[in-house]
Amino acid sequence: MLIKGIIDEDFVNYKKPSMFINTSSCNFKCDKECGKPVCQNSELAKAPTIEIEAIDLVARYFTNPITEAIVFGGLEPFDSFGDICEFLSLIAASCSSSSNFKIPDIIIYTGYYPKEIQNQLQTLKIFNTVIKNIIIKFGRFIPDKSHKYDELLGVELASDNQFAKRLEDC
Repeated sequence: MLIKGIIDEDFVNYKKPSMFINTSSCNFKCDKECGKPVCQNSELAKAPTIEIEAIDLVARYFTNPITEAIVFGGLEPFDSFGDICEFLSLIAASCSSSSNFKIPDIIIYTGYYPKEIQNQLQTLKIFNTVIKNIIIKFGRFIPDKSHKYDELLGVELASDNQFAKRLEDC
């Protein structure tokens, strides 16, 4: 799995303590739409890419007694969709095989809108049989928009066009 970084205990991007995984790529659609550099994560894109086994990240999550969720963000998780699916497959398999593992909430921050990634959303729904709370934050960052508090995530989003939905409602 290719990532830009990990925060083992993040209290900013979701209402529950989370492992935050910075994904490794982005097509910079926000910049393209605005016609200028606006990405708040452009410096992250320049950071070294880390190769790590997905199973090692899964083990890292399950051995931390504090975290209750896993958040993917930083760049564009749907541009690393294969890695996300591999990771979720390992989480689902671990939770199915042992009652000792806490089923995490999974949050995916994306700049895409639902209609742009319908096929990927349908693919993710196979994990809903085990991982009951998968939440997707949709929408590009648009500068000079008002911030907006999102009840589902329990955080303030950067632009008022952004919103979160449970995967089952997509």
